[in-house]
Amino acid sequence: MAKDEPPAELLHVNGRDVRITNPDKLFFSTQVTLTKLDLVRYFLSVAPGALNNIVDRPIVLKRFVDGAEHEAFYQKRAPTNRPDWLRTVTLSFPSGRTAEELVVDDAAGLAWIVNLGCIELHPHPVRSGDLDHPAELRIDLDPTPGIPWDNVRKVALEVREFLHLVHLTGWPKTSGSRGMHINVPIEPRWTFTEVRRAALALSRAIERRVPALATSKWWKEERHGVFLDYNQNAKDRTTCSAYSVRPVPDARVSTPLQWNEVADCDPADFTVFTVPARFASIGDPHAAMYASPGSLDALLQLAEQDEAQGLADAPWPPHFRKTASEAPRVTPSRAKRKRTTS
Repeated sequence: MAKDEPPAELLHVNGRDVRITNPDKLFFSTQVTLTKLDLVRYFLSVAPGALNNIVDRPIVLKRFVDGAEHEAFYQKRAPTNRPDWLRTVTLSFPSGRTAEELVVDDAAGLAWIVNLGCIELHPHPVRSGDLDHPAELRIDLDPTPGIPWDNVRKVALEVREFLHLVHLTGWPKTSGSRGMHINVPIEPRWTFTEVRRAALALSRAIERRVPALATSKWWKEERHGVFLDYNQNAKDRTTCSAYSVRPVPDARVSTPLQWNEVADCDPADFTVFTVPARFASIGDPHAAMYASPGSLDALLQLAEQDEAQGLADAPWPPHFRKTASEAPRVTPSRAKRKRTTS
């Protein structure tokens, strides 16, 4: 320990020693007060639920090294000075690069990454034994500015009904920010490209069902209502998983819900201070999420119908290679100006 470094806290977790450095370091201090050690203890109190979403999955480290009130950075590569009981897998990315990423399998590993400042957990949607075939489709409901929370809930319930029609089951959770996530467990039989294609078909279907409430439009200038971000299913994209702590002043938590809670839930009710008691009382509402994975066959058939009717592939994130069927990767207003001046 350096001469001026504050003493560390040694925790015994699942038979392992985990050293928490700078345990009194403030991560939240404006609206609520939480230290790093407080956050480690929070995650340990909900560890079975948090691990349910990340176990056996490579994880991107989003590190708030200066606390939740300062900028974070993403670290794909596993730290070299990690304990020998933490395992890794090697992922490849659309850029052609590779990275050795951590896999967290137990509560000790969870405490260890929280000590690095990882209060948002960002697992990839694959298992470590099959890195090319996602085990879930992720639906990210992202409200555009000014859209009320009630509209997010309405769109979520519309998604539930539609998923039932295509023989899939969704598991909702608050994002911990302004939106909602719905995870759909699937058999690991489809590539990332196929899963994204299914997600796009779903997003367009919801837009058709509730056009005043939802949009599948990628360009912000075209969006209204609640955006269904299909591109969260592209390879190398991650969203925060269940029980993550979001960097908002009241330390909100991305919280798993039962469907009968969605219509009346308020994301402000779920914080580091309230979720442990909820977990102790009702357990993890998503404990059985991966017991019965579903099939994407019906969604992929819908994608084929969309394409047969002339719907091109929607834009991909900027760093992805352009697909043959993708529309021009330029904002609609800019494309219109080009047509006008040509």
